[in-house]
Formats: sequence, C-alpha cells, structure tokens
Amino acid sequence: MIDATLYSDPGCPWAYSANPSLRVLEWRYRDQLRWRLVLIGLTEDASQYEARGYTPLRAARGQLRYRRYGMPLAPNPKARISATARACRAAVAARILDPGSEWRVFRSLQLANFTRSLLLDDDAQLADALGAVPGIRAQEIIARLDSDDVSEAYERDRAEARTAAGSASELQGKTAASDGPVRYTAPSVIFERDGRALQAGGFQPVEAYDVLVANLDPTLSRDPVPPSPAPLLQHFTDGLTTQEVAALLTEGNDLPDRPGAEAALLELVASGDAVRRPLGDDALWQAT
Repeated sequence: MIDATLYSDPGCPWAYSANPSLRVLEWRYRDQLRWRLVLIGLTEDASQYEARGYTPLRAARGQLRYRRYGMPLAPNPKARISATARACRAAVAARILDPGSEWRVFRSLQLANFTRSLLLDDDAQLADALGAVPGIRAQEIIARLDSDDVSEAYERDRAEARTAAGSASELQGKTAASDGPVRYTAPSVIFERDGRALQAGGFQPVEAYDVLVANLDPTLSRDPVPPSPAPLLQHFTDGLTTQEVAALLTEGNDLPDRPGAEAALLELVASGDAVRRPLGDDALWQAT
C-alpha cells in the first residue's frame, strides 16, 4: 500500500488538465494506492484575482492554452471572476459527511467550472451543480460550508498545502507563494511508503507519477491496458472524458490515440453499451 496525497483546487486549470494521468494511476494500481485529497484554497475572495489583473475575458482566453491537454472546455466569459474557497469547503464538507464522497464532489465541480458558467463562490450555483450528482447530499454540504468542523478541517488543509518550502517541488519550480507561505501548486502528488516520500510537484506527465510509484514499491501489481473502452466505463461509473479514455488505452510511453479512442467509444454507443453526454467542447462517456 502506498499513500498518495493530492494537493489540488477545483479552480486550477492545470489540476483539471491532469485528470487523464490521474485516471491512469487509478486504473493501473487500484486499491494499492490509498488516496487523500488536500484542498489548497487558492483564493478566499475574488478580489485577490482581480488585483492580479484577472477578468472574465482573460480567464476565458486563458482556457485556450489548455486545449492541448484534451479535457472538455467551454471558454465563454463568465458573469464575473470567482474565488475558489467555497468550492474547496464543499469538498471538505462532503469528506466529513460521507468520507470518500469528496472525490466525486471535487470532480463534479471541476467539470462544471470548466464547461459551464458556474461561479465557484456562489452557494446556490454550487448546490445546483452538486444536486445533479447521484448520491451526493448537496443541500447538506452547502448548509455546512461555514460550520466549525468544516472551517477547521479546511484551514488544516490550507495549512498543510503551504508547507512546500525546501521541498523537491520547490527545487523544480513547482511551488508558489501567492499568499505568503510557499505552497504546493495543483495538482501536486506526494507518494509515501514506510516513511519514504517522493514528490511530483505541480503538473507532471503520467510517466513521472508512474516512475515514483514503481520505485517506492516494485512488488505492486499493475493492471494492463484493456482491449476496449468497455471495462473502463464499467470501472469509472461516473463517466470518462474522451482524453481520459485515450490515456487509459495508451500502451507504455506511446502518445494517446484520441481519434482511435473516440471511434471505439462510438462503437460502444452504437451497440447500446455506452452513452455519450455532451460536455463543453467534448463529451462524458458512461456505460449503460
């Protein structure tokens, strides 16, 4: 068993773009990796972004540079700039109410943030986004955003994320100090086993993660690439994006074959084994 701590934030486009690589790790190593999500809390108030010169147009244009990583996007200027703290608190509240559900809450807010007009600091919009996720207690989560237990847990997450000074991540230039202490940037991952910790700071290719895991424990088993997307959709029941499927179907260090993955997914839709749900400029694919 290897402990994997992901430092992330639902408003970070780098974290969003890393999803294909994270899905590959989840498939390859299954429950041999014990994941923990630490919320960074990039901004407490939208004025922090505004002071740095961010505008809705700049944010929309900024999405264009991430198209090359393949996750769904909808680069339309939003009503205003929003902070990320409320969305981070929602993930923390979910972790307290139903441990493990924070991952589904986090992913749903990522997808909604980058493919819809969601404002991450609008409680009503957060409730609407989470209300569309089966099994998530959306109203209870939103009602507890400012509760003492959520506030304390959120502040612990923020403090832990800001302990990157002198780390391997800082050496690689994968940290930031936008609000004081040196913090891990999203999506940093720390893998730990038997007191030994290895860091993959910030955005990294899947090969970087895989090398760290293999060196920590070469006795792990490693699930192979499946012959078709069908087993992937059955395993990831909340659905996968096209780029995530392409990454999961990639052998070794080959480049993902996105057109081939999409063609295989369409075959599953045609046979009635999958459904394609439009999402931004792409789709979310789910088993039927």
